Amino acid sequence: MPFDPQLPFTWRQARDEGIPQRALEGTQYRRLVSGIYVAAAPPGKDGARSRSAIAYIEARAALLVAGPHAFLSHHTAARLYGAIVPDVPVLHASVAPGRRRSRHREVVVHQSRRSPATFRGLRITTPEEVFLDLATHLSLVDLVVLGDSLVKRERTTPERLVTEMQQATGHGIHPARRAAALVRTGVDSPMETRCRLLRVLSGLPELETDVRFYGDRDELLKRLDAGDRPTRTAVEYDGRQHIERKDQWEADIGRRETFENEKWRIVTLVSKDIYVTPGLTVERLAHIFRQRGIHVGPLRDEWQRHFPGRPTAAEAKSA
Repeated sequence: MPFDPQLPFTWRQARDEGIPQRALEGTQYRRLVSGIYVAAAPPGKDGARSRSAIAYIEARAALLVAGPHAFLSHHTAARLYGAIVPDVPVLHASVAPGRRRSRHREVVVHQSRRSPATFRGLRITTPEEVFLDLATHLSLVDLVVLGDSLVKRERTTPERLVTEMQQATGHGIHPARRAAALVRTGVDSPMETRCRLLRVLSGLPELETDVRFYGDRDELLKRLDAGDRPTRTAVEYDGRQHIERKDQWEADIGRRETFENEKWRIVTLVSKDIYVTPGLTVERLAHIFRQRGIHVGPLRDEWQRHFPGRPTAAEAKSA
């Protein structure tokens, strides 16, 4: 294959192509991991690489280090599929048992009996195998975020995840089965997942996910993150991006007024409600649900292990 600096290449390949070390260390190239480089993205906003392109480049770098028999797995495979996983400082690949494993401090090479699939021309574990492999690396919430994002990218379905986890065995199967049962269709963001899991783990009603309203010609008119149609009660997450763009802000105002005219009660959650004061959020939602006629059973405290919260500035001063 002809040398292409837009794809990852080794230090030796650079030397063979006459690229000096000082050039590799300059602005023309980017170091991916030790000994592996790629041409830098063109300057300027328009020249920045997309998240998908970065995932592909990092995936090729992992395979370049791991060797010709390797395949992508774990976090690196998840990112190539376009799914959401926490940032980690290393890339991941796997090889079959008995194959030589590369020792590289920035590329972890696992042993795996998986039969790899192919995606974007690269050998990789299936989305369901990625989900199972990461069950021992991620928290329950992050694992459900992964599952929801795999479904959003149409790499799998909630039903397929549940079926695959029920049939699978081995390390991590119990958290994987529980997380698979909590994966849903129609989730737009990780924060929507976190809002839903705060309700579920506290014993509050889950509500219908991705509530959609269609017109006479089956055209989508509007949607809500989660809601209860009989009582016209909804819970939505509102991120910072919604107020940074004027057109989005104005559209949200008009949309909210439409729902209010139809007697909907929309409870809006922001980052602080999930990360800083989740306990108050549970109490607030329970109160509003009861007011609106939604049955709320006994609350549970499991949410505290997954949403520990942080003290507010006032609480920190009084502690």
